[in-house]
Amino acid sequence: MTPPSPSVALPADPHSAASGSPVRVQHLALALTVDFDHHTLAGSATWQLANPEAGSEVVFDTRDLTIEAVERLDAAGHPTPADFFLGAASATLGQALHVALALDTTALRIHYRTAPTAAALQWLAPAQTAGTQPFLFTQSQAILARTWLPCQDSPGIRFTYEASVRVPPHLLALMSAENPQQRNDSGAYHFRMTQPIPAYLMALAVGDLEFAQLSHRTGIYAEPATLPTATHEFADLEKMVAAAEQLYGPYRWEQYDLLVLPPSFPFGGMENPRLTFVTPTILAGDRSLTSLIAHELAHSWSGNLVTNGTWNDFWLNEGFTVYFERRIMEHLYGREYADMLQVLGRDALHHTIAEIGAGSPDTHLRLQLAGRDPDEGLTEITYEKGCSLLLALEALVGRPRLDTFIKEYFARFSFQAMDTATFLDYLRTELLNKEPGLEGRLQLSDWVDGPGLPANAPAIASHRFAAVDQALAQLQSGTSPAELQPGTSEWSSHEWVHFLHGLPPTLSAGELAQLDAAFEFTTSGNAEILTAWFPHTLLAGYAAADEALENFLRHVGRRKFLVPLYRALLATPDGPARARKIYAEARPNYHSVATGTLDALVV
Repeated sequence: MTPPSPSVALPADPHSAASGSPVRVQHLALALTVDFDHHTLAGSATWQLANPEAGSEVVFDTRDLTIEAVERLDAAGHPTPADFFLGAASATLGQALHVALALDTTALRIHYRTAPTAAALQWLAPAQTAGTQPFLFTQSQAILARTWLPCQDSPGIRFTYEASVRVPPHLLALMSAENPQQRNDSGAYHFRMTQPIPAYLMALAVGDLEFAQLSHRTGIYAEPATLPTATHEFADLEKMVAAAEQLYGPYRWEQYDLLVLPPSFPFGGMENPRLTFVTPTILAGDRSLTSLIAHELAHSWSGNLVTNGTWNDFWLNEGFTVYFERRIMEHLYGREYADMLQVLGRDALHHTIAEIGAGSPDTHLRLQLAGRDPDEGLTEITYEKGCSLLLALEALVGRPRLDTFIKEYFARFSFQAMDTATFLDYLRTELLNKEPGLEGRLQLSDWVDGPGLPANAPAIASHRFAAVDQALAQLQSGTSPAELQPGTSEWSSHEWVHFLHGLPPTLSAGELAQLDAAFEFTTSGNAEILTAWFPHTLLAGYAAADEALENFLRHVGRRKFLVPLYRALLATPDGPARARKIYAEARPNYHSVATGTLDALVV
């Protein structure tokens, strides 16, 4: 279970005290008890060390953990109390845990307890779930693993793990590891992850969960009330895995399952190995939002298999993943479908650049996040600008050559980390330098270390969106929504979102009422459509949508939706007071990842 020695010499990680420690972890044995009454995890983390002789101490990252004791273990497993101390506290980075080593130390056992307010953990009461039982889930990315586990919390440090987790007997525990498919009577569960992963991919969930198998290697976990809907929505899961393998090589994690979480989950999905966490907001009923699943699946190669070395290199995860996701969707549903996703992505990128500022260094692909929460790097820059760079490269060298490069890249650096400088060297050696002038035509430095979107970004267009634009033009020229209705019957969620984004901001409440009567936007069960619709209702003062908006904000925790809706609400005359009132009621339903952004915006 020893991970491979890294072949990439990574730069120091500014977000991990452990990054500078010469002694590294290689295997974790975790033993935890989940206490729903006190909202804590308690137990021990036993770390096997890869090179204990390299220094007189080992350093871990922690944040808001109570360290009760630390023991050194020799080769025979004999424990001896170890001296340790915690460094100065930082609100973002937490405290470094320094543990003294002895000459015969091969492992350390850290006894600890989490805080009820641990930022990675969300404890949900039964009323906040789809059932009658409480629920717990973790969100470790980017640097929140240290709030529930003393670890070397850098994406460039990988380890294997095993775990024993004790939960109430009527609940099921799952991890980013080999998982049980049904609960047992004891409440004791055992897990094993034999492929090395970084700490941000550590995951735990506990709840009233059931499993439905979709294929020999795919399945769905969800609360009983949600499972039938989820099973229908994700029926193409095995096809997605097979398509991904056809593009970029074998799936290396054996099992690919999804866990549908309660609606407070702050992201669309989280690519925890073997068990992707997903939001229920993609359960649209028509499988129209499953590109998110393709995205999380693609992370099994770009991110989980080859990982960004530091959070400054985050585009190496997300840019590749967005490109890969859309290739999967094109393989399954055709080029016209993928083109819609590209247009929506490019629109989001332009919006982000305008919001950040076209000249801002935060629009570079290679970020400079030292001294800041790496969560600030989770923008469309890393996702969509990264994808656009690969589209520009594809336009220059052709798909076959680019596919060969990407497939070999994943194979060459499997289970390792990659930083931007090393990747650029690899790109030049394996692709760009083989054709004189190619790097200049690509304008590589403008993409990686330049602001905004380079001038050679490939144009993006969608034939299906052209039909939507025609409908918008008809609406502007006086055609009523009811008259447009027959031509929209086959539209996907993406076409409706493009339609709503294209509506002029000058529409009156009466005009919105006509649109609502024809297309039933306010009562839509599609979160993407609602998030595009509500800003119009707020701007026009369309009161008929107010209750639906407030219900959405109280129950949905996905940050992608919450931030623009709260901003739209705050921009209305009575919005600040309304926003504060709704937020005070809704905040307990949100994860710390969401409240970390919204506290500064709303309060």
